[in-house]
Amino acid sequence: MQKSAWIIVFIFLLLANLVSIYLNNDTLRSISKPLLMPVLTIYFFIQTRRAPTPLKAWIILALVFSWLGDVLLMFEERNSAFFLLGLSAFFVAQVFYIVFFHNIRMKEHIRGNALLLLVVIVYYFILISIISPHLGNMKLPVRIYGVVLSFMVMLAMHTMFSKNKRAGWWMMIGAILFVVSDSMLAFNKFYATFSSAGVTIMLTYGLAQLFITGGASTYIRDETLD
Repeated sequence: MQKSAWIIVFIFLLLANLVSIYLNNDTLRSISKPLLMPVLTIYFFIQTRRAPTPLKAWIILALVFSWLGDVLLMFEERNSAFFLLGLSAFFVAQVFYIVFFHNIRMKEHIRGNALLLLVVIVYYFILISIISPHLGNMKLPVRIYGVVLSFMVMLAMHTMFSKNKRAGWWMMIGAILFVVSDSMLAFNKFYATFSSAGVTIMLTYGLAQLFITGGASTYIRDETLD
């Protein structure tokens, strides 16, 4: 199967999952959601298979733990402990994304941008101040995950200063969408529910993973060609 076909499969599965959420179809949801990250991993592997760089291992690991998080969160309604387990899996995934973005920054000698750091810090504290009184015993895990997620997006935003501008912008947009998705999830779960939350959260999450993976594969492939 050609590499572009895997993107089409991913988009089809994402749309199927969005439909399953909208129609509250558990069968379609249980089929489509666990396939999203494996398909994206295959796409990434095909795109970077000729690139002899250790960088790609971090993206693959991030996708694997994202898949684990996806699967664990599917059982949240049966047992609330699965939310914490899913959050832990995504915590690890964010760490791997952090290592990937940090390696790009170090490799290209990208200087830290205080303005980007300030924007991320302000956003984090605004969100936490809103939902923190409603977190209960999840206060510490959510705060820690929020710090790691914020650090990930801050590093991703620095990639727009890399030599490969196209790849950098894709990764930055993907990381921002990840924050948007997780912020809506936290707001909907702990503060106030809103209509179409499930569809919106999943759409932004799916696009986030697609853009980060696409940007990362472009960066790695172009780096090899250079």
